[in-house]
Amino acid sequence: MSSPGSNLTIRPLQDTDIGGITSLDEKVSGEYRPDVWETRAGYYLRRDPETSAVAELDDRVVGFMLGEVRSGEFGLEEATGWIEVMAVDPAMRGRSIGRLLAEHVLEHFKAQGAKTVRTLVDDEMEGIAQFFTALGFAPATLRPFVKRL
Repeated sequence: MSSPGSNLTIRPLQDTDIGGITSLDEKVSGEYRPDVWETRAGYYLRRDPETSAVAELDDRVVGFMLGEVRSGEFGLEEATGWIEVMAVDPAMRGRSIGRLLAEHVLEHFKAQGAKTVRTLVDDEMEGIAQFFTALGFAPATLRPFVKRL
């Protein structure tokens, strides 16, 4: 999928994207974490690479969204799309890259039989709740609980 009027491409995740994802994460988080992304991307590549997407501009990863369809999570037996993580290059924000990634991933979730898509939003992550709200997501009754050990 290409964005009209640009050379931006939205496509399924490939193993060659791990370096670009690592570089993008370093821009966003300030940390260089190649082992994290090797493990995470590897997981999604083994499960179903079509359910994760990369935004590429001039052969450079400028965004990504990782997710999958699964059932049986938290007592939810229906096939459910789960978005685990996403990022867009800070210099590229405001160009609908996140929306294009989401459209790609949501379409694949639907083709896999998912009727619901879920994600978790950290209130401390600026703008992420507004992003998902703009895509039509709404708060759910399922709440996370945490206990620090």
